[in-house]
Amino acid sequence: MQIGEVARRSGVSARMLRHYDSLGLVCPSQRSSSGYREYSEEDIRRIFHVESLRSLGLSLKEIGRALDDPSFAPDRIVADMIARARERVRLETELVERLERVSAAGPDGWEQVLDVVGLLSRLTSATPGARQRAALTGRAPADALAEALLKEESTNVAGALRWALTQSDGPDFAPLVAALGSPDPAVRRRAALALAAAPGQDEALRAALGHDDDAVRVIAAVALGRRGDSAAAPQLLRMVRDGEKDVDAAEALGTIAATDPDADDLAAELATMARDADDYAVRQRAVQALAEIPTTGAEAALRGLADDADPRIAGTAAFILRR
Repeated sequence: MQIGEVARRSGVSARMLRHYDSLGLVCPSQRSSSGYREYSEEDIRRIFHVESLRSLGLSLKEIGRALDDPSFAPDRIVADMIARARERVRLETELVERLERVSAAGPDGWEQVLDVVGLLSRLTSATPGARQRAALTGRAPADALAEALLKEESTNVAGALRWALTQSDGPDFAPLVAALGSPDPAVRRRAALALAAAPGQDEALRAALGHDDDAVRVIAAVALGRRGDSAAAPQLLRMVRDGEKDVDAAEALGTIAATDPDADDLAAELATMARDADDYAVRQRAVQALAEIPTTGAEAALRGLADDADPRIAGTAAFILRR
């Protein structure tokens, strides 16, 4: 079969067939009685093998190796193809996300498009200062801010991003709530801190009180406690007991107690801890936490502790009462 007929039947152009021939990839192995080069059945089969491998993304060089080298391991090239395909998908996904953000910003002209693109680029800059300035412009789309925040390692830049997110128009906190389930503990912590700083996220924070990650529970409890939400009280009491951000926990318990009709129950819990715990450090933290509870029950508990057998506990309670 001559080149024109092969091209017509296979769908591979004559130009490409000549290119394959020049590379030694598929060469006509027969000649007609008139001296024209012709493709045998084996040659045509090889053409289809070449085209099949091209459809998988292999280069012509890789195809030649795959077809000619019996020892060539296909698993290596397939793994490489998978990696390349995933990278293309990642880049295309990033492009779609960037285009969606540009569209959501509602630019009126190309100058504004360029401004938005520049801003998005600065949010992912390698320089913390550039990222912080981009966050503080107040013009970045909310979803871009949320994504940048979940990746941000700099404390100062993260603070700027949290502020910018709360100030943005119609911020969507759903990505932050979803990020609480991330397998990366650093991402979970960043998401929890952002939700703690955001208005109207009490429900998400209450749900986070039952999170498996202790760091997430602590952040949620302190944030809710500072808002006077008594749902955080059990976790805050545990924090006092365990010495985990116990000063913040005590202050948050005081905020809850200022408005909670059951505040004396909190005082009673702390008094029991201060009186009965085996560990002196736990007792001391509980006494100090009682200082934050503005109730008569807390004052009565401190009076009792001022006579404690341990002079250190008694001294702390007496000092608090004299203030």
